[in-house]
Amino acid sequence: MNRLENKVAIITGAAMGQGAAEAYLFAKEGAKVVATDMCEDILRETVQKINEDFSHSTIALKLNVTDEEEWKKVVEECINQFGTVDILLNNAGIGSKGINYDKTDYQAFENVMKINAWGPFVGMKTVAPIMIKNKKGSIINVSSLAAVKSIEFNAYSLSKGAVISLTKAASADLGKNGIRVNTIIPGTIETPMTKIICDYPNVLNSCIEKTALGHIGEADDIAYCALYLASDESKYTTGTDITIDGGQRYKDTLELEM
Repeated sequence: MNRLENKVAIITGAAMGQGAAEAYLFAKEGAKVVATDMCEDILRETVQKINEDFSHSTIALKLNVTDEEEWKKVVEECINQFGTVDILLNNAGIGSKGINYDKTDYQAFENVMKINAWGPFVGMKTVAPIMIKNKKGSIINVSSLAAVKSIEFNAYSLSKGAVISLTKAASADLGKNGIRVNTIIPGTIETPMTKIICDYPNVLNSCIEKTALGHIGEADDIAYCALYLASDESKYTTGTDITIDGGQRYKDTLELEM
């Protein structure tokens, strides 16, 4: 308990799934949390539950992660409410429907890239000046196993690969200011975004069979990794990626025919 005491975190994509689990765990561990998402109704329900359990530690704010002005408003409100920003957790993301390059729609491709790659960049750019002034901070970007393993979701894979590169570049640039920047690479995690996988038995079985531990992950598995990276326990960790996939990375290519 209290591994994040006196710390303030902004979490994107916090309405459900991994983001909701991260917001809940961070509040449980003593952080003040600014939970953001586009799904306002679900976000409010999530934050209400957190505050019932942890004494009004969390506020809910709508955020389109691709919008620079909305980012500025979120950071401004965070400062007004809690005084600073210690942690930025870029969790928001969307999947990709196109399974081949020649079948990927240009507009859909652009949308995936904007949310999954541009969004974290804008968040980092907006928050970094505060962390630089404080000479400390932790930025956590959530990528995907699809970025490092052959999986037939090309727009998604490329966007998540960009997140890893963004993290490494930012860690080199911001380290001199005491700011750590790291990536989490989740494997198949049971969340609303991956519901389509769970709805297709052949796809789900493929994921399970090609995972060393024999089951897919849960949102808490990612949340606890994020907690470590957000806490002072990881004070000498930056520019790295941590894969949480149950051993999926070193198995054969997944078969995702639907």
